[in-house]
Amino acid sequence: MLTGSKTTFKVRQMVPDMKERMLSQSGLNARSRDMFGLRCLPGECVLQRAVLVRKKLTAREGGGWLAGTLFCTHFRVAFVPQDIPKPDDNADPVLLGDHDVALASIEKVVAVGPSRTKLVTPNSSLKFTPEELVLYCRDLRVICFLFDRLTPETQAIEITYTIAKTYQPLKPGTVLSFQNAALGSVEMKQFLSNRRKDTHMNWFESAADWEQELERCGAAGWRVSSVNDRFEMATSLPRFNVVPQKVLDTELKKTFAHFNEGRIPRWCWRHPRGSDLLRMASFQNNIYHEKDDIRNLELILFGGLSLCVVVELGEEMPSPADIQLAHSRLRALCLGDLSTSVSVPDDKWLSTLESTHWLDYTRCCLRKAAEVACLLRSGHLTVALQEAEDRDMSCVVSSLVQVMCDPHCRTQLGFQGLVQKEWVMAGHRFYNRVNYHRDNDKEEAPVFLLFLDCVWQLWSQYPSRFQLTEDFLLALHDSVHLPLFSTFLANCQRERCKRTQHLSQSYTPVNGWRDVLPRGSSPDPSDPTLPPVWDWALQYSGQRQARFTQPIPPPPSIKPLLNGNLNTNPDAHRLSDTTPVSVFLLSRGAFSCPANLLPWRSSSSGVYKKSHRRAPSSENVQALERLLKAWALTEYPHALTSNCGPQGPLDPYEPLLPLLLGPCVGVWRECYLRGALHAQAFSHPISSNHLHPVEQLAWEVQQLRDKLALASSKTDANPPAKRAEPRRTDTNLNQNTNNGTFLFPASRPQGLGVTRAAPPPTSINHQTSRGAPPSSAPQSRPSHKDNGGSNKHTFLFGHPSATEARPDQRYYPAPNNTKLPKSNGPSIGS
Repeated sequence: MLTGSKTTFKVRQMVPDMKERMLSQSGLNARSRDMFGLRCLPGECVLQRAVLVRKKLTAREGGGWLAGTLFCTHFRVAFVPQDIPKPDDNADPVLLGDHDVALASIEKVVAVGPSRTKLVTPNSSLKFTPEELVLYCRDLRVICFLFDRLTPETQAIEITYTIAKTYQPLKPGTVLSFQNAALGSVEMKQFLSNRRKDTHMNWFESAADWEQELERCGAAGWRVSSVNDRFEMATSLPRFNVVPQKVLDTELKKTFAHFNEGRIPRWCWRHPRGSDLLRMASFQNNIYHEKDDIRNLELILFGGLSLCVVVELGEEMPSPADIQLAHSRLRALCLGDLSTSVSVPDDKWLSTLESTHWLDYTRCCLRKAAEVACLLRSGHLTVALQEAEDRDMSCVVSSLVQVMCDPHCRTQLGFQGLVQKEWVMAGHRFYNRVNYHRDNDKEEAPVFLLFLDCVWQLWSQYPSRFQLTEDFLLALHDSVHLPLFSTFLANCQRERCKRTQHLSQSYTPVNGWRDVLPRGSSPDPSDPTLPPVWDWALQYSGQRQARFTQPIPPPPSIKPLLNGNLNTNPDAHRLSDTTPVSVFLLSRGAFSCPANLLPWRSSSSGVYKKSHRRAPSSENVQALERLLKAWALTEYPHALTSNCGPQGPLDPYEPLLPLLLGPCVGVWRECYLRGALHAQAFSHPISSNHLHPVEQLAWEVQQLRDKLALASSKTDANPPAKRAEPRRTDTNLNQNTNNGTFLFPASRPQGLGVTRAAPPPTSINHQTSRGAPPSSAPQSRPSHKDNGGSNKHTFLFGHPSATEARPDQRYYPAPNNTKLPKSNGPSIGS
């Protein structure tokens, strides 16, 4: 191991007794681990430790450095602060502490020496003693540990190599071993099997859960069908689906063949004004439609009403491949490329952000959800979201619509139930889209992370209307990258049931394919029990969970509306055999009535359609236009002329219409940029005796600010007749507005708070314990003058959370045009 004066450490091959050998060398038995304050999970083994280590805290954690001991087990990298109280042996086990990171979440291990940095791999050699250890995680976190001068060199080397050897890129074998390392012990299996689900949350796993949702929404005329109880009709749909009461199960079975993968129109949510939101896949072509089939299809699609709008999502919304490419580019922009030590210059950062198209796709989803929310607000119609497979963007749009319109979905329990209903039970391909095994790159796409970003955009514009907080969204975002939860380790409910019940399939000519539990079979004891992600006590302490919610006033009670009108007869807008029905298509912000929208109504199909007539298309479009115009004039006469105040609309069920202009859709800073400082600073050789380049630059800027302030104070001793305001260096940043880069708005309306310009991503400053000057952390100094727009503010990292959205820029349907308005300019939100 020691060669001359030069120390060269090579990675030792993993052998079966490596764990015992390391434990014996380090003297880490169970008693010594308790002495250092680390509480291991049942069956968890400590592979290596390093004493006198400091962890760099993020801005959310208070900044600075925290002293303690660093451990590496076969499941996680654990950091135990030195002043932490002794853990309670009787407390329930927690998978990850507040300062821990799972090995499955680590993507790169970087060792930082006196004059260089090195990406450590299992087969690499290290010719210097690392002074700092940087862990780059898949969830965009960057965790930095600093080894003290008194830390034994062997410990620093061994724990660096142990982490690099143990974290291993994910693949089928490593994922299962990772799950067994955390949950595979007999004690953990018994502990998880005894845990009970939160009864206050709707899990949508039984017919009673769906009945409860129907009752909560006041959805009359709908029922819960169990025709897909054995997943015979559609393997990707849940066991229970909500359909109109007039459609019997025997008739419902005939409709599955008319839709792609059997994903028929299903009820999702009802607006208090009587509109219903549905989801469905695309129609199957070249299928003969019987007379009874047509009646049942239209009953399901119209939901008992006489007006239906089909919202096509395939043409406007980004594809999964587009989302994956955009997220990869955004990740590379925020973290940089460590292997080549290349980072994006500051003057090209915004243009590079625009070229990722991530904010474009975020804005596109919000725009489409706002259109659907406005339609539902008008009442008297059903809105059916149609996607080719109904498993990706329909999940995003339907969830965003309910977040915008339903206050219950903006609470923690309501939001968790929403994800269960529209994502988990609806058959979103979590297993393929997250791609834990890294064996199916073509299917990988962070669609769910795009949805979380959209929710954050709404939260940043309406923070007082949400009970859930940014900490909750961050926790859910980070949990997606941890392959431990049943919520994300399956593509549909059928796959989850097969895992938990170990079902096999048998085929008979009468019943077809059926799942059968073999006689005498039992769950495989080697497979660990996977908990749902909503069991937050397994991941976070009670103090962290308390930050998931904030107190909000309860929504005021509203009078129940019958089909959108207090004086309306409940059956006035119900569909009967002689009621003419109308169907429209909403695509690219415009309404139309194509002849082939419904295949059974096409003139070339030769199907029965005598009693299912509709008015001419131009007349239909005008009728829908008048409906939206009446809503815009009667309900929002002040939409373009006055303000609603900081709390938004008074009616709690009015949609939270987002601002979609370029500056208003910003970068989720606390998620994407929380590791930007480390990623850019550690791409250059540094020493533990000096400041990081970014911190050094921030310190120099602060010194210049202090000198300017001192010079200004001396000038004030002799007050002139009129003091000219010092020229700002960023006054020319608003000149290039043709490309959508709106850093500073040209004018600021009255009533909006003023926020000082945020620094660029490489100017994020943190307090350190390495002799930084007291002024190395410049504080933002708010401006106290308000000259009606002279004081400008930036939206570099998102819309200011202290101010709510202005009603004059909200998204409203145009009363004199069939096209719904879109945002102005390209989408460069930051």
